[in-house]
Amino acid sequence: MMKWGIASVAFVGASAFVGFAMPQLATVEYDRTVAVPEIVKETVEDVIDAREVVTHVPLPEQVRAIYMTSCVAGTPSFREDLVTLMRETEVNSVVIDIKDYSGTISFPPMHESWMPAWKEARCGTSDMKDLIAELHEDGIFVIGRITVFQDPFYSETHPELAVKKADRVSVWRDYKGLAFIDVGAQAYWDHLIELVVDSYNIGFDELNFDYVRYPSDGPMSDIAFTHGEYGDDKQANLEAFFKYLNEKLDDEELFAAVRHENTGREKDTPWTSADLFGMTTTNTDDLSIGQIIERAAPYFDFIAPMVYPSHYPDSFLGLGNPNNHPYKVVNYAMESGVERMVATTTVVAGFEHERIGTTTPARYTKPVWGADKLRTWIQDFDYGGDYDAEDVRAQIQASYDAGVMSWMIWAPSNVYTRAALYDAE
Repeated sequence: MMKWGIASVAFVGASAFVGFAMPQLATVEYDRTVAVPEIVKETVEDVIDAREVVTHVPLPEQVRAIYMTSCVAGTPSFREDLVTLMRETEVNSVVIDIKDYSGTISFPPMHESWMPAWKEARCGTSDMKDLIAELHEDGIFVIGRITVFQDPFYSETHPELAVKKADRVSVWRDYKGLAFIDVGAQAYWDHLIELVVDSYNIGFDELNFDYVRYPSDGPMSDIAFTHGEYGDDKQANLEAFFKYLNEKLDDEELFAAVRHENTGREKDTPWTSADLFGMTTTNTDDLSIGQIIERAAPYFDFIAPMVYPSHYPDSFLGLGNPNNHPYKVVNYAMESGVERMVATTTVVAGFEHERIGTTTPARYTKPVWGADKLRTWIQDFDYGGDYDAEDVRAQIQASYDAGVMSWMIWAPSNVYTRAALYDAE
């Protein structure tokens, strides 16, 4: 914020000189030592700061969120159903798609580089800013979801940054036909940051980063990664992205085009969160996608493991079909996550870790966080099983019993099990 000083003017009399007819003159001096009252400074600042004001909702002590697709955001009748659900239940937050699996975006951007992704948008709404303001009036904390490296749209226009086939020329695609940007492509990192700036500056309170990983579920024997400071080290390349993103988004000047108010925090920067595979809470390898929970945690305000029971193998905990045991799966997974957050050491090497001695296997010191570092993604869809109100609520309770009090419910249909939610107080 620009600071203004107001000079104080003092008139000092001077004696008449040289000739009896010469009139008396006065000299003007500026006394720079006289303090300007703070109330005057504030008033001047208020007058001259002509920036648009964006009013946020502070982070709730306990985030209880549902997910809204960009298509629903652009369908007034459907999105109003979800707004009503939020008003009537314990839900106090919402996750809205900014950029989804298609690589297109859900609102008109300020940065010209993102305009093609809006003009070719699969879904979205030109009144996203108004929608956010309406949610804020209801006290809803608004989280914007950005699908990061899964991006067929940008891969089409910038194939040089995309994941390649083994020939290192052709663009690789997964079994759904979707292309990915190479994790190590730093030019794309800067492009992504421009979208974050536009998103925070229209009112999103937090940015949630999904698909922060190397690709899977495709012809993995025919794949090549041609970018990255750390060569074939997926873990290091991904952590380098996390570190870069965190450092850039910590700069208030990046978001200074508008004035952010009621953020509930000292800095005018967005909260951040990252979605990780559920098994990152129990595995210490990178699952072949680069994700390790201890190597992501230092760079985001929150980590949200996707501990959907349907995504665990039948061998997990010897339970058989995990869909028949939603409480046990979620509780065990999140307890493991908490243990790893509060631990002072880890077997995982990372940029923020220091090796202890020379023993084998190696052990490292690590930063320590509490259970509130985590949020639990809850399953409310029938993939692999039939999820009813009891199953959804069991997962929420499993999270609470693990010490993780914040959760986000995922239903790709955006049709939520109302009976699983408590009424608003």
